[in-house]
Amino acid sequence: MAVTLHFVAGTLDVGGLTEAEGARLPDACRWDARTGRFRAPAVAYAQVVRTLVRRRIAYEDEARRYGVLDEGLQVRRAPRPFQTAALEAWRAAQGRGVVVLPTGAGKTEVALLAIEGVRRDTLVVAPTLDLVTQWHRLLADRLRRTIGVIGGGDYQVEPVTVSTYDSAFIHMEHLGARFGLVVFDECHHLPGPSYALAALHSLAPYRLGLTATPERVDGRHADLESLVGPIVYRRHVRDLAGEYLADYTVERIFVELTGVERREYDEERGIYREFVVGQGIRMSDPDGWSQFIIRSSQSVEGRRALVAYQRQRQLAFAAPSKLAYVDALLHRHRRDRALLFTESNDAAYGLSRRFLAPIITHQTKVSERVRILEDFAAGAYNALVTSKVLNEGVDIPAANVGIVISGSGSVREYVQRLGRILRKQADKRAVLYELVANGTAEVRTSDRRRERDADG
Repeated sequence: MAVTLHFVAGTLDVGGLTEAEGARLPDACRWDARTGRFRAPAVAYAQVVRTLVRRRIAYEDEARRYGVLDEGLQVRRAPRPFQTAALEAWRAAQGRGVVVLPTGAGKTEVALLAIEGVRRDTLVVAPTLDLVTQWHRLLADRLRRTIGVIGGGDYQVEPVTVSTYDSAFIHMEHLGARFGLVVFDECHHLPGPSYALAALHSLAPYRLGLTATPERVDGRHADLESLVGPIVYRRHVRDLAGEYLADYTVERIFVELTGVERREYDEERGIYREFVVGQGIRMSDPDGWSQFIIRSSQSVEGRRALVAYQRQRQLAFAAPSKLAYVDALLHRHRRDRALLFTESNDAAYGLSRRFLAPIITHQTKVSERVRILEDFAAGAYNALVTSKVLNEGVDIPAANVGIVISGSGSVREYVQRLGRILRKQADKRAVLYELVANGTAEVRTSDRRRERDADG
């Protein structure tokens, strides 16, 4: 009797073998005594099929439900050499792997070349509705066909479909057999207990991950190899600047607090540090922050320490002396297009009011966001304020100046913000200013961003 393969709720069901014959299957297959069959995560589909072929075991494949695209790209662009090299490296890895390219270098073009190359029904998974919209528009323009959408209230499945990560992991146990190629955009989001299901429950033999910064603080980027494949190609900003990305400079500027600001900062930080040390809390520990929050709620001293923590951060991140320098930079670059980045929405709204510049946060409606970006590109105004929502995936080719007023210690955030101003355009030259309140904890935060070659 031939071996049979079925897709069942995000798993691969393997029938036709006895438990004793399980040694002929990959380790991912486990005997299910309830059904008298072997079962594996759907992600093991390609490995199982290759094993059966290699061992010349006859099988009937009733698992895959994806088809072959009758037509590929209808609008083609000549790929850049590094895009061709990335695609070749991915093919050499049996169509599974992660391509790491800087923001603005054309990662989406690599995905289009992959779709053209394998011609299988394709699902593109992206982290935000903005990116889903961008992918939908791009795929419709280049493939000239109806593109499905899953997410944001839409559920339309087509041979080529775009989904959010949130929707993909929810629906993949039903859709996991429908696509032969899955593209995970910004794939550093994928590892983790929930989003990983979008990869584990899919049997797609072809998988492509795209990101500028695969590394994660929690170390789970190591899971990308089993979920998508190994890193097969990587280029840095410095490799592409000038020819494919805008030339750029990065300037770290230390701004001195005024005497009044300094005295208040030192006082508030002292209150916060005294409480933390007295409680034996190490903020560098994984649970340090949660321990601080819990204990600060248990006493008057703790609540005062929390207020002190928030105030010293506010002074470091948005001190009047720092904002005065932003004013000077905006005047210097009054003929350019500047993006102002902050750590919090409150700070972003404060900047928006102070400099009469439009603001985009996660609360901004999609229609309003589109209008603001179009007006910015057209030159209706030369400055745009945001907190984190523009860190990832939004094309703003007109921007050539970035001003980081405050940020986290994340290298990824730093690289993403730099990437927002590097889109090549004529003879454009970009500059990223990083403003740091000297003599504050923000200096260490800035140093963490630079522990490795962050702008590389």
